[in-house]
Amino acid sequence: MADRPEPHTSPATPLRPIRTGSHDLPVSAELAAFMSSGWAASPLPADVRAPAHAVTPARRTRLSARFPGERLLIPAGQLKVRSNDCDHRFRPHSAYAWLTGLTGEDQPGHVLVLEPSGPHGHEAVLYLRPRSSRGGDEFYRDRRYGEFWVGRRPDLAEAERLTGIRCEHLDTLDSLPPGRDASRDADLATALSELRLVKDAWEVGQLQLAVDHTTAGFEDVVRTLPRALAHPRGERWIEGVFGLRARTEGNGTGYDTIAASGAHACVLHWIRNDGALDPAQLLLLDAGVETGTLYTADITRTLPLSGRYSPVQRQVYDLVLAAQDAGIAALRPGASFGDFHRAGMQVIAEGLTEWGVLKSPEGDLHRRYTLCSSGHMLGLDVHDCAKARAETYLDGVLEEGQVLTVEPGLYLQPDDETLPPELRGIGVRIEDDLVITANGARLMSGALPRTPDAIEEWMGTLMAG
Repeated sequence: MADRPEPHTSPATPLRPIRTGSHDLPVSAELAAFMSSGWAASPLPADVRAPAHAVTPARRTRLSARFPGERLLIPAGQLKVRSNDCDHRFRPHSAYAWLTGLTGEDQPGHVLVLEPSGPHGHEAVLYLRPRSSRGGDEFYRDRRYGEFWVGRRPDLAEAERLTGIRCEHLDTLDSLPPGRDASRDADLATALSELRLVKDAWEVGQLQLAVDHTTAGFEDVVRTLPRALAHPRGERWIEGVFGLRARTEGNGTGYDTIAASGAHACVLHWIRNDGALDPAQLLLLDAGVETGTLYTADITRTLPLSGRYSPVQRQVYDLVLAAQDAGIAALRPGASFGDFHRAGMQVIAEGLTEWGVLKSPEGDLHRRYTLCSSGHMLGLDVHDCAKARAETYLDGVLEEGQVLTVEPGLYLQPDDETLPPELRGIGVRIEDDLVITANGARLMSGALPRTPDAIEEWMGTLMAG
């Protein structure tokens, strides 16, 4: 690839409006001239590569084979306003990250284009916003993209070294003929999801790293439970402690942490996390660390806030654990994706019948108390590959290299008069991450205890320390 001049001596890029604040001070001609000179060269190290640099070419080749002769556009996505002039923190679209290896907050607006090349193949071209020229004022005035406001971006040559992809200025993208855009084209979005269903060894390693960091985050939470119990919004304390681990070890959390105590655990996606903690109640903690490469874990444990399960809490927990054991036992290559859910729900339905809650385990009345499916694919997204067709995912068969969760639960609502009073307001979910192997499945999150006795021992050790 041809060398390009250093950004501070580059020709000025095309003029575009810059985003300044309503309270920014005006810039005099003298200040503008002074700001445009006297800057030393500061190139990125020549040996820096995106972490997935070696595996992304094969991914692009697989996508290329699905759409011969067609121009494909895979956008990173745009910044979205949180409030007034503050944007939400940016995370690139998972398909863009999977194909480019670029995962940083400097990617908004960028687009990967697979340009038809030859009878069947494509050339990858990355259209991006390069580092601002020091000859203009974007680098110090633009609050959204300016280097002095949000940090340095690579120039075009640096971006090519990072990715191994030819890079062009984003301003030239509009000159291209139209093509399939993954943000609007259902067939392209489907293909991108289905290509990610089976993880390669590098991806499995990233997911294991996410699981390991998540395990450490759960340990952090248990250690801090005495302080959380004393706080009027103990759920927020727990969320914050886990978030600290996620931000220091990875990109952050892979989804909003669910720190649900007492009856809040009966709300599937309780992310308000504004409640106090009662030592007589359970805590349902559903959380996952997202790595710097954007792969996320997804683990749930339901913990006794006193350190010990009461008899009725253990009764509910034991039934959910038996359902999870049955679901995990059903995982193997060639099994239907739905087999693990059906196996777990059969255990739940039989248990509810034994308790006298249901008259029979037949039918689907147990769903009043289970509410949702017992698991999903896992990867760059917590609910990964969501655009895949039913025949390749929900109605498909498991394959070696797929990573998924098994997460049965019982959500016994506090106002449910079909339940005996002692069961009302108890919510239990147990969720683990597994990778399908040649002969079954490997429990990636096995470092976190699952049985009641093991959890009580684990909690006692951590809280005592």
